[in-house]
Amino acid sequence: MVGVVLISHSGPLAAEVAALAAQIGGAGVPVAAAGGTEDGRLGTSPDLVAAAVEKVDQGDGVVLIPDLGSSVLTARLAEGPGVVIADVPFVEGAIAAVVTAGAGASLEAVLAAAEESRTFRKL
Repeated sequence: MVGVVLISHSGPLAAEVAALAAQIGGAGVPVAAAGGTEDGRLGTSPDLVAAAVEKVDQGDGVVLIPDLGSSVLTARLAEGPGVVIADVPFVEGAIAAVVTAGAGASLEAVLAAAEESRTFRKL
């Protein structure tokens, strides 16, 4: 199953969005929050992101969803084979990714579903 990592400047924000997405997406979807710094301040941490990627990676790939600014730069440090960044609205993209991953979709399909969340309100 594809894993999802939510990268935010705020630890509580990342944790709450992860909890919301997991509740909507169903149990068993590997989703992790990587928010804030190791000492609880605002910011992003490459080490927290790397640990979250390792936690959710089940071999089918990982989608990183950063919130803004430097979280995108931090996500880019973790990007690589099987680890992709979704440029999406934080909450909507997270929910779309987790729901789609929960359906057993491929990495490409999970990324596409998350990216579709940018335009779904225009339909």
